[in-house]
Amino acid sequence: MPELPDISAYLTALESRISGQVLNRVRLGSPFVLRTVQPPVASVEGHAVRELRRIGKRIAIGFDNEHWIVIHLMIAGRLHWKTREAKLGGRNNLAALDFPNGSLVLTEPGSKRRASLHVVSGEEDLRGLDPGGIEVFASDLEAFRDALRAENRTLKRALTDPRILSGIGNAYSDEVLHAAQLSPIALTQKLKEAEWERLFRATRQTLRTWIDRLETEAQKKFPEKVTAFRPEMAVHGRYGKACPRCGEKILRIRYADNETNYCASCQTGGKVLADRSLSRLLKSDWPRTLDELEALKRK
Repeated sequence: MPELPDISAYLTALESRISGQVLNRVRLGSPFVLRTVQPPVASVEGHAVRELRRIGKRIAIGFDNEHWIVIHLMIAGRLHWKTREAKLGGRNNLAALDFPNGSLVLTEPGSKRRASLHVVSGEEDLRGLDPGGIEVFASDLEAFRDALRAENRTLKRALTDPRILSGIGNAYSDEVLHAAQLSPIALTQKLKEAEWERLFRATRQTLRTWIDRLETEAQKKFPEKVTAFRPEMAVHGRYGKACPRCGEKILRIRYADNETNYCASCQTGGKVLADRSLSRLLKSDWPRTLDELEALKRK
């Protein structure tokens, strides 16, 4: 699932391509991708792009008539920049936004259709799509700590809950926890002050490193191959490989459709996280699927 650094890269690439451009037409390859009826999708046609914004893990495209197209890529959705009015053949091509200089195409492989497109009017309706998590770079340590320990959750769950933090998912939460040298199942209400400081610092530094790296790449070419598995990552997707800090093998926790990668030596005092008490903890704290987690809404 594209997360904050990936969405930032998309926005960087789109800024130079569609900012100020008039949207000529919206084409739907699949009627199910459009999740709203009013305002109609045609209401944004013929209007210029005024603003690009990130809403959690969503990409919001604002037009000069105060209407917005909001794209949520979910797990497998991806964006591609094609030649003008590129064909929408094939079942994986869900939608295209046609501009004078090219077409922004939304694709999603597989049989499940999770990716979505909303059309909304005004700031109030736009805020209604925001799960409500705080922005890490707009908060201080106190606000960060208060948000994460409002409920007694595992760190993995708290970092990836869109109602708590904005834009962080499975991949970058693994990287953050490894950088902070904290267990993914440590409980938020039991962390010590020094551990909160490490976690806050690691969250900002990890995200900043990847935002800068991916935005630099996006300035050179459109990010066509967005992935959660990158060779430069420390632990995510690196099960069985050597930890870059200590050299021990990366381990994993599997629960339902979720997988968390971690280093026992660096993060859990050498303890392998695989016992019955852990299974009970995950059942009560972790959603069974990424879809369930992403569907959480602020109250």
